[in-house]
Amino acid sequence: MSTTSLRFDIYAPIHKALRQFMTDTLLRLGRMDLDDPQDVAAGLAQLDTLLEAASSHLQHENDVIHPAIEARHNGLSHRVATEHREHLDTIATLRAHAAALRAAPEAAAAHRLYRQLAAFIAENFEHMDMEETRHNQALWAAYSDAELQAMEGRILARIGPQEMSLWLRWLVPALNPTERAQLIAGMPPEAQAPVLDSARALLDDVAWGKLCRALGRAAVPGLVEA
Repeated sequence: MSTTSLRFDIYAPIHKALRQFMTDTLLRLGRMDLDDPQDVAAGLAQLDTLLEAASSHLQHENDVIHPAIEARHNGLSHRVATEHREHLDTIATLRAHAAALRAAPEAAAAHRLYRQLAAFIAENFEHMDMEETRHNQALWAAYSDAELQAMEGRILARIGPQEMSLWLRWLVPALNPTERAQLIAGMPPEAQAPVLDSARALLDDVAWGKLCRALGRAAVPGLVEA
């Protein structure tokens, strides 16, 4: 649930995760040491993972959210659907240039890839803003919060454990303290411990303390209490 709206926001949390994942990857590519093969491999591996996650994300929207919008507002999702196809083309280009850089780590190729990713991210930020405004208004006008939560549930059911772990890695630190506590408190008890273990590694001491207090746990540095 968005803290700035009384309505359920199906886009806001995952878009926070994507924005953090995208900007972190861009920064990593920008400071990548081409004379360090391990640094190059790690940076390009993160880019590969980001591009796969972005592809999966837009497919979930195409398959679940867009049909719901079209059922009540014919034609409203067409612009975003077109942009999604353009995103897939750009992702393919980024993958090809990343493969070329992996084969021959050269400064000019690295800077070209960095600029292309920056442009892709800039377009995605505008794209996500339109989804969070125009699409949300259409969804809120046509569906109840319970119906929107059911849509989110259908998306979550499509996500396997490995992909879910990836999203949580970027989602947990991207959320504000209230959103973070609500996310973890809403999980089944057996799922909370591994997520908290991951959160401890991702959050600073202040954020970790706030999370523990919200969940009624002792904030033992470096430990997750059973």
